[in-house]
Amino acid sequence: MNMIQAINSAMDVMMDRDPDIVVMGEDVGYFGGVFRATAGLQSKYGKTRVFDTPITECGIIGVAVGMGAYGLRPVPEIQFADYIYPALDQLVSEAARLRYRSAGEFTAPITVRSPFGGGIFGGQTHSQSPEGIFTHVSGIKTVIPSTPYDAKGLLIAAIEDNDPTIFFEPKRIYNGPFDGHWDRPTQNWSQHPAGDVPTGYYKIELGKAKVVRPGEALTILAYGTMVHVALSVIAEAGVDAEVIDLRTLVPLDIETIEASVQKTGRCMIVHEATRTSGFGAELSALVQERCFYHLEAPIERVTGFDTPYPHSLEWAYFPGPVRIGEALKKIMKDA
Repeated sequence: MNMIQAINSAMDVMMDRDPDIVVMGEDVGYFGGVFRATAGLQSKYGKTRVFDTPITECGIIGVAVGMGAYGLRPVPEIQFADYIYPALDQLVSEAARLRYRSAGEFTAPITVRSPFGGGIFGGQTHSQSPEGIFTHVSGIKTVIPSTPYDAKGLLIAAIEDNDPTIFFEPKRIYNGPFDGHWDRPTQNWSQHPAGDVPTGYYKIELGKAKVVRPGEALTILAYGTMVHVALSVIAEAGVDAEVIDLRTLVPLDIETIEASVQKTGRCMIVHEATRTSGFGAELSALVQERCFYHLEAPIERVTGFDTPYPHSLEWAYFPGPVRIGEALKKIMKDA
């Protein structure tokens, strides 16, 4: 399966198991979603469980919060993460706080799916990575898969969770892994082990990172598309780096990160979002607090710039092989 098919399979499996699960969003019904992630679900489960909504993100999430309070498990789709901002008040002021403000009487078990990130020439309104906004809000979980196998298992776990979860899907790797070289032939998931996805039920526990490549010289923390870019760069550079796919930003598997950095003594953080107040800043602070006496070099961050996502200069903005390679030379200079 590619990642789109794995996400579709996760929703199919869960809707078959639980009649309280509903899918909603712009064009998710008959059309099957702009990326076809919900294709076939309406014809299988009917218009009362898979339905189109008006173009109002605030309304979509507001309705989902109400559904969750009444016992349903809605899976709303925001067509692009760039359009999630009108829904912030409902997510932050209502969904994230419902369990706390009601002393546990009500919950908001909603899973908000949304494609995010660049690499597809989407320009400033179809390329943003707003995960840092949600990791700042207590009461919301934030999940970002990097493979079809993880996407299905993590989405099932998110749907089953009783707290609101933001499930960002890196659209650049919907159809295959990406090594950061935009001018090379594209790959597809059929040639990757993580494209072998079971058709039935399984889940991956939220809050558990994955060491996708063990190493001794350096720890690289990444998620989503950047996992594959980092793996490609270190393979070409011949550096024995340990690459950790965070998978879940909140809750964060700090124990796996801490053990790795204490072993390697060096840490690089890679993400596509803007640098200032990006999630990499939190990761850097945590590593500094917990691993200070083990660090042999300053922590490096390779991120997007503090600008809107440019269309014509996309590959200068994208944290690709050139910028990651430069940071790699810097952090390994005295190794």
